[in-house]
Amino acid sequence: MIRFIVLELIVLFSIISCKNGTGKELSENKFVSFSVNENNFPIVKSQKGTPIYIDDKDYSGVIKVAELFQKDIEKVTGVTSPLHIGKNPQGTVIIIGTIGKSQLIDGLIKSGKLIVDDVKGKWDNSLIEVVENPLPNVDRALVIAGSDKRGTIYGMFDISRKMGVSPWYFWADVPVKKHSEVFIKAGRYNLGEPKVKYRGIFLNDEEPALGRWAVENYGGFNHQMYEHVFELILRLKGNFLWPAMWWASFNSDDPLNAQLADEFGIVMSTSHHEPLMRAHAEWKPYGGKAWNYKSNKSQLDAFWKEGIERMGNKESVVTLAMRGDGDEAMEEGTNIELLEDIVANQRKIIEEVTQKPANETPQVWALYKEVQEYYDKGMKVPDDVTLLFCDDNWGNVRVLPEPEAAERSGGYGMYYHFDYVGGPRNYKWLNTNSLPRVWEQLRLTYEHGVDRIWIVNVGDLKPMELPISFFFDYAWNPESVTVNELSEYTTNWASEQFSGKYAKEIAELLDLYTKYNRRRTPELLDNHTYSLIHYREFEKVVEDYNRLAQRAKSLYDIIDEDQKDAFYQLVYFPVTICANLNEMYLYVAKNKQYAKENRAATNLMADKVVELFKRDSLLTLEFHTELADGKWNHMMAQQHIGYTYWNHPDSNTMPQVTYLKVPEVGQLCIKIEGKDKIWTEHDSTANLSNFDNINQQKFYFELFNTGKRAIDYKVEAPEWLKISGIGNNLKEEDRHFVSVNWDQLPVGNSAGTISVSGNGQVIELGVIADKIDLNKKKLQGFIENNGVVSIEAADFNSSSTSQGFAWEVINGLGNTKGGVTSLPVNKGYQEFSKDNSHLEYTFTLLNKPKNDSITLFMCLAPTQDFKNKDGLKYAVSVDDEEPQIINLHEGCTGKDWNYAEWWCTAVSDNKLVRKSKHKLNNTETHTVKYWLIDPGIVLQKLMIDNGGLKPSYLGPPECKMYN
Repeated sequence: MIRFIVLELIVLFSIISCKNGTGKELSENKFVSFSVNENNFPIVKSQKGTPIYIDDKDYSGVIKVAELFQKDIEKVTGVTSPLHIGKNPQGTVIIIGTIGKSQLIDGLIKSGKLIVDDVKGKWDNSLIEVVENPLPNVDRALVIAGSDKRGTIYGMFDISRKMGVSPWYFWADVPVKKHSEVFIKAGRYNLGEPKVKYRGIFLNDEEPALGRWAVENYGGFNHQMYEHVFELILRLKGNFLWPAMWWASFNSDDPLNAQLADEFGIVMSTSHHEPLMRAHAEWKPYGGKAWNYKSNKSQLDAFWKEGIERMGNKESVVTLAMRGDGDEAMEEGTNIELLEDIVANQRKIIEEVTQKPANETPQVWALYKEVQEYYDKGMKVPDDVTLLFCDDNWGNVRVLPEPEAAERSGGYGMYYHFDYVGGPRNYKWLNTNSLPRVWEQLRLTYEHGVDRIWIVNVGDLKPMELPISFFFDYAWNPESVTVNELSEYTTNWASEQFSGKYAKEIAELLDLYTKYNRRRTPELLDNHTYSLIHYREFEKVVEDYNRLAQRAKSLYDIIDEDQKDAFYQLVYFPVTICANLNEMYLYVAKNKQYAKENRAATNLMADKVVELFKRDSLLTLEFHTELADGKWNHMMAQQHIGYTYWNHPDSNTMPQVTYLKVPEVGQLCIKIEGKDKIWTEHDSTANLSNFDNINQQKFYFELFNTGKRAIDYKVEAPEWLKISGIGNNLKEEDRHFVSVNWDQLPVGNSAGTISVSGNGQVIELGVIADKIDLNKKKLQGFIENNGVVSIEAADFNSSSTSQGFAWEVINGLGNTKGGVTSLPVNKGYQEFSKDNSHLEYTFTLLNKPKNDSITLFMCLAPTQDFKNKDGLKYAVSVDDEEPQIINLHEGCTGKDWNYAEWWCTAVSDNKLVRKSKHKLNNTETHTVKYWLIDPGIVLQKLMIDNGGLKPSYLGPPECKMYN
């Protein structure tokens, strides 16, 4: 009885310890120490390495990783720990082995020295324990035992990671952190089982970057190249791979590929359109004729049979079904009978070759693009086949099982994307994956019971280091990273790669640049993306990015020399080159605008475009030739400038610019902020936007010259106006900001005129300033600014919850500040009632609305109708009106895989916008209520149009709020 109580306590302690490696635990040394303590077990102490013992009958992959573990210890400490294979341990030792495969480990279990009841038979489980007097002639041992091959490997690599060896030491040149001594704290540490069974990456879209790099360095995608990939996956506690396949064939290009994967415990599969372990690239060399099961069944069956024969007993997940040739639709419409026949015959092939029932070989059916229609229309596959749901290729989960859906023995999986080649435009150059949205969609996935396979398309692998790490960590235990730990995750990741001294600053750079890139992917950017006219939008976007670039440069200059290569590729390069790209498009926009206005500065804008375009190529060249002595040549070769349709151009092409023949003598012209018009003489429409003492606005007017010769000018204005930067000589352009000295004005409206004279011209600008009596005006919530109230969704004034729901703010999600969603995310549709959970946003209008009505624009994340019914719904009301039920997907006709216009707009803009009209109460203060109906919707921004909303990409900046 006592033994069972002890075992229960051990199991409880194991459960407590198993959150290692994700969330806030990522950088915590749970059991690794670098200081002497009499109870600590020494891995290296006083320049002496503790010998490592491993059974020679253990898996060859475990022995190979033990050799890597030995090298890791040496990298950290400079000391080599002797590695003994197949020998009897003596003294103080490290014992490594797999339960049921290692006689050393099994002997400890049999003698009662090692209790593994909570580990044995588990999936990918590791036990790390300091054991006293475990064997004759052994006084103390650190035991690393695995429930299976990968469990043993994970145990070793987990210690390596905590010692200071980043999983990215090869792929991102992250330096190993040095320590003279390393210890394991006395205790027992069960690392637990993963929540998601198969966790992997898909190397895809690999030209012209990863493919050319692999050819140059290894001769192709062979076992020498894949050894680095396998090691990375294992160090990140993954176990699954779809190999590169644009032109490569994993099995036939190099037979050692599959052998090495099996040794390391990497579960191999083939992509969504490559059935029965055959690469699509093998079909033509095989002599394949039509890729058509109706007309070429016998050849296809033979082709697939050879794939299963070649697979042998290697751990694999077999892809079923069929798409058309070259990852296209198989045929027009959905021929369910044909596809069911294909699957049935494929399973017969599996049974015939393996001599086992089909359900004993793991299989998957990928519901990718149009294949989902087969599922939607009722096609069934056997229960043991994993149904692999997919996102829309842009990180928005397309379909999920109902929470009450019957369990399948094969379970459900998710194929997700960090990279994509296809419409509305490729995104594959740099990381555009903002972790808050990735987290939100993967949590949605997990909470709907999708936990058998998670596979993510990572493109060339190289630019996706942070999201790949997050994907593996989160797949291991989605419950370990909460919404409040997202920013902490990035900080801990940065600390793992770099000095902890700069981790928070580096994390901010990583979080912000990926957020900015997701607003509009680099390939979609152009001179029309952001508004040059309204809200200073384009300029603010570029200013924000340039500030990031300056921060990155400052850090690069001071970071330790051995960290510079890693910092350059993980932080400095992507931040700098993306800032450069955004700035280039700003100057393209200015060049086109200036040319239209005949500005003398037009040619300067064109020259700036040329300079920035050239800088893009020089930064790329630097990455390829100077970074790590040219180790990463080709990795940034992906074209990203000059797209004209979904696919990339043959090479980066500079945007067209205009050069003008500027006359010697020109005109004095004025441009007013927010207006796409120029003035050269008095005109009653030449008015700045209105000022008020609540919003304390600043607006600019711009003087520009259309000739080469400078113009002398003078600006005159009332004393109550403050005008910045007034000069008296105009060469190309001068910008002057106008604000109001409110102490000099009485309550009420005041009108004034700014007079600009020069070149024989006089131009007058009208100004209206409204000084509101704050003692008489009731101000509450967000205050209207020139006809619009802009509110970030996270800044609700109050919330109400019911029926077990709660509201959750996700900082950083979306285009601006963040988003708000409801919990739990897997609860079903809520019939509307005024008792439903809701958020309230209070606002005050300064101007009486026309017909007492306003228009409300809601910006929401581009979430798909993952319930696959009639759209996700919410309700909205203003003041006391009856709530309107809004369907997020109303009008969303056409499928995403057919590049429907609504979907192209949503994923390009990174938002869905819904519009509704509302009647207001006869009060100055009003309230918007946002009501929950369908969980899973993420609200990002509200814009209340009282006649002043202007077109822009991000919308107006958030208005001031009064409590």
